[in-house]
Amino acid sequence: MKTRLICTFFFSILSIVCLAQERTEAKKEKWNYKPNFMVGFDILNAGVSFFSDRQLYQGFLSTKLKDNVHGIVEAGFEKNIYQKNGYDAKVNGPFLKLGMFYMLAKDRENEFNGFYAGGKLAGSFYNQEYMSVPVRGYGGSNSSIAYPSATQSTYWIEGVIGGRVQLFESNFYIDVNLQPKYLVYTTKQDDIQPMIVPGFGRSSSKFNMGFAWNIAYKF
Repeated sequence: MKTRLICTFFFSILSIVCLAQERTEAKKEKWNYKPNFMVGFDILNAGVSFFSDRQLYQGFLSTKLKDNVHGIVEAGFEKNIYQKNGYDAKVNGPFLKLGMFYMLAKDRENEFNGFYAGGKLAGSFYNQEYMSVPVRGYGGSNSSIAYPSATQSTYWIEGVIGGRVQLFESNFYIDVNLQPKYLVYTTKQDDIQPMIVPGFGRSSSKFNMGFAWNIAYKF
């Protein structure tokens, strides 16, 4: 009787171990990630920087995670000024974006060619300085005050809609996309809404639109 119980217990344990191993192997088969990377740089905004007050340099690193799902990391630096309605401000600092996108349509011969859509979480940590902020003085007179440089932070969510196409038969790609943005939270200097946020653009409105024209290389 004891021998029978011991055998039954042994085979039960063995069955559980085999079942767990089969499930582990099944999971491995479901998600078999093969290292692949695409690195891109926005040449459009970088080129415009030579002729504008806005100096924007940004790039991305993406990887195919599974099937049509890709992960993406974007980073950049922006320096800009705002001179309007009595305001005179300047900002500079880096920004970072993390997210994913889904290939909506792709080439049968090259799965990296096609159109995609997705979303990202973004944030910027930057220096801000106000040389002039309009204030209403005594008797309705207008005047202005200045504020010293201060470190601020802003966070937003960002959609992405774009497409990629391979250049001839090389590892280079053209990646073009639109970036609708919605500001979620920002710190304020003496309760003053920031006029410009690196990576987001002018923040007088919570909504903004970005655009990128990248040259990318696939490893």
